[in-house]
Amino acid sequence: MTASLREAGPGTAKSTPSPTVPGAAVALLDAYRSGTDRFLATPRRTLLAHGSAAEVPHDESPLARRVDQVLHALPRPAGAPAPLVLGTVPFAPDAPARLAVPRSVRHASALCEDPLIALSAPDPADGADWRVRQWPAPEEYAAAVASAVRRMRAKEFDKVVLARTLELTGPHAPDLGALLNRLARRDPGGYTFAVPSGPGRTLVGASPELLVARENGRLTANPLAGSVPRSADLAEDVRRAAALLESPKDLHEHAVVVDAVREALAPLCRSMEVPDRPTLVRTATMWHLSTTVTGEVADPGVTSLDLASALHPTPAVCGTPTEVARAVIAESEPFDRGAYTGMVGWQDADGDGEWVVTIRCAEAEGHTLRLFAGAGIVAGSSPQSETAETAAKFRTFLDAVGATL
Repeated sequence: MTASLREAGPGTAKSTPSPTVPGAAVALLDAYRSGTDRFLATPRRTLLAHGSAAEVPHDESPLARRVDQVLHALPRPAGAPAPLVLGTVPFAPDAPARLAVPRSVRHASALCEDPLIALSAPDPADGADWRVRQWPAPEEYAAAVASAVRRMRAKEFDKVVLARTLELTGPHAPDLGALLNRLARRDPGGYTFAVPSGPGRTLVGASPELLVARENGRLTANPLAGSVPRSADLAEDVRRAAALLESPKDLHEHAVVVDAVREALAPLCRSMEVPDRPTLVRTATMWHLSTTVTGEVADPGVTSLDLASALHPTPAVCGTPTEVARAVIAESEPFDRGAYTGMVGWQDADGDGEWVVTIRCAEAEGHTLRLFAGAGIVAGSSPQSETAETAAKFRTFLDAVGATL
């Protein structure tokens, strides 16, 4: 079904969500084609972008300024919608972002509001053919966690997020459209994306975490920190959720992140509201502690990417102090994170936009899918528990492709 889909002209798109039309959002999901398209679904809208009218250049000037210059260099006839950029920003501050102004953008309401999203996606057919490589191996990852814990107990730093990867290699290139469909239908209320991340590479994922959104001068941030795997047994699942809400270790980890978000955003806000205690957010595989921060931007010239840049990276994906945590990550992880724990999203020329933390994601290149998962390590962390948490987070993708550890 394609009725009532809106398509903007070259480099333009409306930031307001489309009216809910049954089947419209799912039609965009089904229409995604890897290599040429960019797809992003959030709890407010679904976007499918085609082609590239302009690329955001890579240089030493602030990213938000470069984006602003590209957007305002485009023609905008009176009454036309604001042009936008869409893409991904990496974890490393000196690595190039992959942001582009699409040639055209199609819009629909949120996937979670489309009744057709409840229909099941076809099961993966090629899962048995995957060769799986864990990097680092679980015992090496646990040793890195133990080393970080010792250093934190010696007061060298407060928190670090350590990640590991799975490399899945198959006999042929994965069907990214089918993979995206399965991810979206598994957690339709989250943030599902598929965007180019480099030459011949595509970042695809289903993140539960909004970094920050700006709309008409209002901001929303939703830091997640403190997690526990879900259980197939309902009683055990409820017990785990209740225990997470009372866990001193997880509440401390969450508080560190919320304090950092408050500190980063306060200078840019006229007012802010930060709840005293976290609530719970669930995905198909995990429970997370969640706090929704809202505020009013003090200066109308502060864009969503200005806000996102002030936050990135939060302690939820890096650690604290930030520079020390970055150094520990570089020492401990035997791979380049690339787009993992960066951000993916959009911003229009009016400054509105949504930026999502790129977790629960994989990078596809040729016949290989490279999966990422991390855990927040604090002084009270257990190497065995944190290794198990990363394995649980891998389940989002492993289930979507039919592979197992």
